[in-house]
Amino acid sequence: MRQKNPFVVGKPVPPEHFVGRASEIAAAFDQIYNHSHLAIWGGSGMGKTSFLQKLESPQAWEDHGMDPSQAVIVRFSCERIAPFIPASFWGEILSLVKDKLTDESTLQADINTILQKGSPTKDSLREILRKFKAQNKYLVLLIDDFHVALGTNQEYGEDAMQRFLSECRNLAVHSAEGQHLSMIVTSLKRLNELGPKLNPNASPWYNHYLFLRLKTFNNSEIDDIFKTLRIPELREAIKEITGGHPSLLQTSGFLLHGDLLTANAPSVDKFVSDFESVTQQIFQHIWQRCSEVEQTLLMLMALSALKGRLHKQKQFDVSGIELIFSQREAELIKLEEQGVVTHTVQEEKNIYSFTSSTMERWVIQELWQTDEKWLQAREKLFLNLMSRQQKEKFTTAIKWLWNNQDKIPKIMEWFGKLVAAFPKGFILPGN
Repeated sequence: MRQKNPFVVGKPVPPEHFVGRASEIAAAFDQIYNHSHLAIWGGSGMGKTSFLQKLESPQAWEDHGMDPSQAVIVRFSCERIAPFIPASFWGEILSLVKDKLTDESTLQADINTILQKGSPTKDSLREILRKFKAQNKYLVLLIDDFHVALGTNQEYGEDAMQRFLSECRNLAVHSAEGQHLSMIVTSLKRLNELGPKLNPNASPWYNHYLFLRLKTFNNSEIDDIFKTLRIPELREAIKEITGGHPSLLQTSGFLLHGDLLTANAPSVDKFVSDFESVTQQIFQHIWQRCSEVEQTLLMLMALSALKGRLHKQKQFDVSGIELIFSQREAELIKLEEQGVVTHTVQEEKNIYSFTSSTMERWVIQELWQTDEKWLQAREKLFLNLMSRQQKEKFTTAIKWLWNNQDKIPKIMEWFGKLVAAFPKGFILPGN
């Protein structure tokens, strides 16, 4: 019988295959236990939705010594509300709560009455929370993509957003009913980087959350993810091409597992080709979410790394980028928080590099697609980032790329560590 591939691509990882994040999951259940609130944030593909699905799992509750029958657990994404407006948000919560109360016909009827009136508010939910109090129950809201609620649209302006966020805090912190509510939200960035301008005379609207960032996976977590493949010698090579990024790790595992299920030894050429093809959309999404300044810093980083890959062939000069990076620590920190870059400290200086060598190669390929018109359009941006002399070095390096694609290391050279570690004649145990 064909074995099921435990790696998941194209959708969240189901709870039974969820690996890692032990301390983050424990922190989340601590907040739920105390009826407190948590804001989880991380870049695209960091596993935020998978994290919420794990928190919804009855087995996870039991593993952390908690009884899921005491809670009404509701999970949904703000992306389902288009365009986002508060009434739809509160209505979505109430509808999903009603669906969970299969043995509570009276409560379901109460919610129906509220919904039929139209335009539900936070006070509508407070009314239901009061009834939960009488039954010694509490509500756990697992709200994905909360950053959607922190962006305006034609029906949802700055003032409306400010009111909505204040209402969320009021419900969670300043109402008696809030003692029967735990709210866990996810976002692409830290909440204080999003949303409306803060009132200097008032407490910040996001002050009721414990903040928790989902980082790239560490060595121990990568080992746990790949233990089903039983190829420990691949860990370092896989870490190099994925940077511990959860979506990239799932993709690499999915492809390896598919190859190893066959009676033939896996092909490194096929794996590398498939991996690059499948991950294109991941890198494209990460790239599009970067500002033009962040994109420029990534280009400089990629060119610097490429110069190292060309060994002693002095083809172009990008010296001096360390000074540019030292002046742009804020953007580099954000890129690191998104899981795109990492840094080491050498001689008391931060040295930045891509977490994933695959994305480094992808950025070089993006530079191949640029032209003179593109350079001219960004000249002012470049001069805001670097001196005129540094800009000339940068543009000269890009033009060298246009004319020398044949000198760029071939794909298999780029993945040299993977090629060396790839198993020869290995068949998945059990076949």
